[in-house]
Order: sequence, then structure tokens, then C-alpha cells
Amino acid sequence: MRYLQGYPPALLAQVQSLIDAGRLAQTVAQRHPEMHMVRSERALYDYVCELKARHMRSAPPLSKVAFDPKLHVLKNALGTHSAVSRVQGGQLKAKREIRIASLFKEAPADFLRMIVVHELAHLKEREHDKAFYALCEHMEPHYHQLEFDLRLWLTARELPAAPQ
Repeated sequence: MRYLQGYPPALLAQVQSLIDAGRLAQTVAQRHPEMHMVRSERALYDYVCELKARHMRSAPPLSKVAFDPKLHVLKNALGTHSAVSRVQGGQLKAKREIRIASLFKEAPADFLRMIVVHELAHLKEREHDKAFYALCEHMEPHYHQLEFDLRLWLTARELPAAPQ
């Protein structure tokens, strides 16, 4: 259970019992049944900008938002936020980019919102500290529960398929 490292043993035992019963994926699906319609880069950009406009009007603008098919595999990350510096004339300009792992195209809507909130919070807070998580909770009040449920969903995706 690589996505659940650091959680208390009692909680891990509950997860293991769901795995043993073959009900982990079903349990997560029941908690988060709603799928999203964000499938294209443009739709993702609009979705992220709408959340940013609602919660972080003063944050720097985003120049690019994209699904990245290599992100989860290569960097062991689900999303990244970066500032790409470019020279324009005599000035150095920083363009902000957010990349979301492509697996979120098929994730429940709650999980896409959670990862977008996480990456948007990095526009203001670089480190994963108290201020960062307070900002995440400001944008998504159930942030920590969604993060845990996302970890359950990722764990369920990696389980071997049940024999037919």
C-alpha cells in the first residue's frame, strides 16, 4: 500500500480488510460516483481558471494547464506546478504552468478538483506546510478526506483484477 504510507496502523487494517474482501474499488466508487467531463486540454484550462478566479483572484496568471501522460510514471507525482522563465526582449518573464497526470481524465470529479486545488495552492505557497494546507481547505473544505480517498482509489487501481 505505497500510497497509504504514514497512516495509522488501525486505518491501514481497515483498508486491508476492504482489499481482502475485494470491496475497495466499490467502496471508493460509492463515495465518489460523479464523473467529470473535463477531457481536453482546453476544458482543463477553463476548469482550473474558473477555480482560480473563484478562490485566488490575486494569484499570478497561468499560461498553460495540461494533462501530462508521463507525469505519474516518471516523477511519481499526480500534478506539478512550475514557473518557466523566459527572456522576452530585455526582461525575464516567469510563466506559470500546471500539469495534471492524465489518469485524472478517468478519475471521479472530486479527485480532479482536489488535485487542481493542490496545484493552485502552490501558486501562493511553495512548501507543504500549515499555510499551504489551510489554503487547500479554504478552496476545498473536504480536502484531507478527498486526498485520503484519492489514495484509496490509486491503491484500488493497482490491485490485481479479481479472477472471473
